[in-house]
Amino acid sequence: MGCFWGPEVLFKKVPGVIKTTVGYTGGHTEDPKYEDVCTGTTGHAEAIEIEFDPKIVSYKELLNVFWSHHNPTTFNRQGPDAGEQYRAAIFFHNDEQKRLAIESLDTLIESKKYKDPIVTEVTEATTFYPAEEYHQDYAEKNPHYVCHI
Repeated sequence: MGCFWGPEVLFKKVPGVIKTTVGYTGGHTEDPKYEDVCTGTTGHAEAIEIEFDPKIVSYKELLNVFWSHHNPTTFNRQGPDAGEQYRAAIFFHNDEQKRLAIESLDTLIESKKYKDPIVTEVTEATTFYPAEEYHQDYAEKNPHYVCHI
């Protein structure tokens, strides 16, 4: 969904979300730092790890939040954020999450809501590296931050 600060704020408001952690995933460099990811050479995306209570919020409901708050037709870009690290992606952890993510993608495509092709990735989760502490809860620490979400 682009920069991880706005989506973190968004998902923290969802009832049933227990914890969010911003970080990096989907790349080929071990233990990347923000400066590394910003170069666009690590292959990582800025991402959010979401811990949730499935008795309160379903994975499918989280997917609906995801789809309704980003432009799935912009390749390696969300709003003013451009580069591979800002690509929109769903990183699934098991077969059920994969099935639901692909199903939600297919439903969006079939809806013809967008005239341009949907380029959001659905890919298997790799190691998630938490971002530096100053990125965690960034909006709470910096109440005047601006985000495109």
